[in-house]
Amino acid sequence: MKLLRDTVLDPFLLGIVTVAVLASLFPATGTAEDVLTWVTRIAIGLLFLIYGARLSPRDAWEGLKHWRLHAVILASTYLLFPALGLALRILKPGLLSDDLYTGVLFLCLVPSTVQSSIAFTSIARGNVAGAVVSASFSNILGVFVTPLLVIALMTTTGSAGIEPSSILRIIAQLLLPFVLGQLIRPWVTGWLTRHSAPTKLVDRGSILLVVFAAFSEAQNQHVWSSMAVWRIGVVLAVCVVLLALVLTITWYVGLLARFPLEDRLVLLFCGSKKSLASGLPMAAVLFVGQPVGLIVLPLLLFHQIQLMVCTVIAQHVARRPDAVVSAAS
Repeated sequence: MKLLRDTVLDPFLLGIVTVAVLASLFPATGTAEDVLTWVTRIAIGLLFLIYGARLSPRDAWEGLKHWRLHAVILASTYLLFPALGLALRILKPGLLSDDLYTGVLFLCLVPSTVQSSIAFTSIARGNVAGAVVSASFSNILGVFVTPLLVIALMTTTGSAGIEPSSILRIIAQLLLPFVLGQLIRPWVTGWLTRHSAPTKLVDRGSILLVVFAAFSEAQNQHVWSSMAVWRIGVVLAVCVVLLALVLTITWYVGLLARFPLEDRLVLLFCGSKKSLASGLPMAAVLFVGQPVGLIVLPLLLFHQIQLMVCTVIAQHVARRPDAVVSAAS
């Protein structure tokens, strides 16, 4: 179980926990808080500029050829998950506070992961090319779809106070940088390919900044002192049940759709993931003036749970005989 141990002890995940603890103990205040806000906004814009520069229009067009698989995965990400999130409203306010339910619903609206979806598909000997396309599509569409779902569903259910100004923030901090990245792609794609370290720094550094800012703001607003510890246990249980439901549904949908085993694995891993890398920056833009630290808590917990569970599943499936792969194809 070396992979499972490495997942649990992943330096980046440990870094997120460390930053969250530091922000709770030493929150930014006054001028430092203002500087942190602007640095975080710049980092988020740079992150989505890189997302835009990474997307190859040719790869996106090639991916459309396997449209049935990608359509089912996108339906899981943007239809099944939101439906389950809305159903979980019955837990509010008895088991989930308003802010925690907002976080659970937001978790259900963010796109799928890229790196881990592809990695687990590869470990399980699935259709890696299909995973690359599906995960990429999910993230690209998420730039547009997730904010729209947040505004539509959270405004109508009263789960969060999404103001009209959020649309302007989305355009300024997410969409414009993404479009700019597409425009400058011919000139920067080669550099980005050759120099992965700066890209990785922006990718992970922006997330750490968002986590620090969110938990710092939560501490300044005395969010944690007002929340009962048992509610965190409820959020953990909700995340586990949510993941179990989606894993089960996606697997049997793949069987009903008569997808080959390799494609069912893509559906299983890409259709059940939620992206911390995309979700945290979006939360920082969408929930200005609200307890972001509390709202992103379900996403932080779900992300860790999905990594641990899918590590075990991928390792188990990878041990199947080669004859099974040939027969299922």
